[in-house]
Amino acid sequence: MKKIFITLLSFITCAVMASAQATKVKVVIDNDFCGDPDGLFALAQQVLTPTTDIVGIVGGHLKDNAGFTTRKDQATESVEKANALLNIMGMEGKIKVVPGAESGMTSADKPIDSEGARLIIEEAKKCSPEKPLFVTCGAALTNVASALLIDPSISKNIVVVWIGGQEYSFGAVPPPGYSPVEYNLNLSVPAGQVVFNKSDVRIWQVPRDVYRQCLYSTAEMHAYVKTCGKLGAYLSDAIDNVIDTCEKFGLAMGETYILGDSPLVLLTSLQSGFEADPSSSFWHPTPCPMIGDNGQYLPNPNGRIIRVYTKIDTRLMFGDLIARLQLNATKKK
Repeated sequence: MKKIFITLLSFITCAVMASAQATKVKVVIDNDFCGDPDGLFALAQQVLTPTTDIVGIVGGHLKDNAGFTTRKDQATESVEKANALLNIMGMEGKIKVVPGAESGMTSADKPIDSEGARLIIEEAKKCSPEKPLFVTCGAALTNVASALLIDPSISKNIVVVWIGGQEYSFGAVPPPGYSPVEYNLNLSVPAGQVVFNKSDVRIWQVPRDVYRQCLYSTAEMHAYVKTCGKLGAYLSDAIDNVIDTCEKFGLAMGETYILGDSPLVLLTSLQSGFEADPSSSFWHPTPCPMIGDNGQYLPNPNGRIIRVYTKIDTRLMFGDLIARLQLNATKKK
């Protein structure tokens, strides 16, 4: 009986270990950390999620006179900002952080070779269509597009989770005073054309009307984030600094801030255990549109089907964020 029990226990242990290994999500994080601090929130949450295997972080670019920074070497600044956050978390040097392109692509035929693009290629080659690399992109698609142009063979091994693009006809009404081309897409329209028009890569898109669902109260920020040790204070202060700057220029920010990059964590690291998927968020199967030179969607009825998310589970997303920050602060004491 004892031998049977030991054999059964060994079998259960192996099964649990195999299950844990299977739930690991392999991720390259690509974001413009030199810009809107919502990317820092997503980075912190993803680093704190144990089932995420972060194989690299790519620092992204904005545009000249973007408002968040005056530097020209914005990808380098993004690397510095990511490392500063990792340093606070005691993780600096434990995750590879490299700069991507310092500016957007000027042509959908000309990649920009960079450490970021090469990192995506290197890690995608280690993956498979069944166990893909998730490239979570909260900014321009420049580094993803460049990687796909340099080595098109990697497309089958990647899922691009992108925060960007304007509303679809089945989505919400655009916001007041909206720009015809959404901010992240406008950072590099040619990069969007590569990913949408020229590649066959899998796309999970979170367009503007959906990432705008990620409103977080500044009162909650101060009550639940700022109180979570050095990391929480750093994140909360980053938002406060942006709000203060905006209000000095006469832009009243009100009582909320859009943490629009947080779905990058929700859709990758917070998937269901059984039949793994971001099952509490809703998406619309959509023929991949073409993107015109003006940044507008062009109908493409025969395009490959992409996921266009229409509803984000903000309760799970923000509840998990606060819980992880609190647990991390408790562990540091």
